[in-house]
Amino acid sequence: MRINADFDVRASAHGASMEWIPSPMAGVDRRMLDRIGEEVARATSIVRYAPGSAFSAHVHGGGEEFLVLDGVFSDEHGDFPAGSYVRNPPTSRHTPASAPGCVILVKLCQFDPDDRAHVRIRTDLMTPVPVAGRPGVSALPLFADAREDVRLEAWSPGAEIAIDAPGGLEAFVLEGGFRESGEDFAVDSWLRLPQGARMRAVAGPNGARVWIKTGHLRFVEDPQP
Repeated sequence: MRINADFDVRASAHGASMEWIPSPMAGVDRRMLDRIGEEVARATSIVRYAPGSAFSAHVHGGGEEFLVLDGVFSDEHGDFPAGSYVRNPPTSRHTPASAPGCVILVKLCQFDPDDRAHVRIRTDLMTPVPVAGRPGVSALPLFADAREDVRLEAWSPGAEIAIDAPGGLEAFVLEGGFRESGEDFAVDSWLRLPQGARMRAVAGPNGARVWIKTGHLRFVEDPQP
């Protein structure tokens, strides 16, 4: 399966208008944003757990990164309410479930194979800090290393956004919206720009809160011919 699998071009998807696709586990559905592979895949998805649903225990050979969008995600490491940001590195193991149900943005098989850093952040308990030189922008750092930078940004209404992305960029709308390249992005919309791009966007009348990752597309490996 290949969905938005050409990383040299701009790609976008609007989750709110996409169909939910059942996963192999009952009660767990997905909206696939990009994907290379079948059930074991390099993938970016919105995943919905119905109340009381669970996945069987499994190892993340390529790592897993997720942000809880709604509800409460749980595993043997704890309960993670909306706003929780989690990185489970390669070789980590867990048994995910959700008693009340939840929705998460999740990225699979996109880690440095040697990464062993576990990250668990409650962004709902934190306040973004204004970014010097970027009027109308506040940011909350989530993770940064030599490969990538992950953060939440809050954009004031009408703010003009410019982000250089020599290593590529992904953005996912959590609240509000923005306009980029003549396209409107609302809650659950996703944008990916290739290496060397520059994001130019304008926040909507209600501003925007956006998950952003940069730098990582320098390291894309296509596991399929």
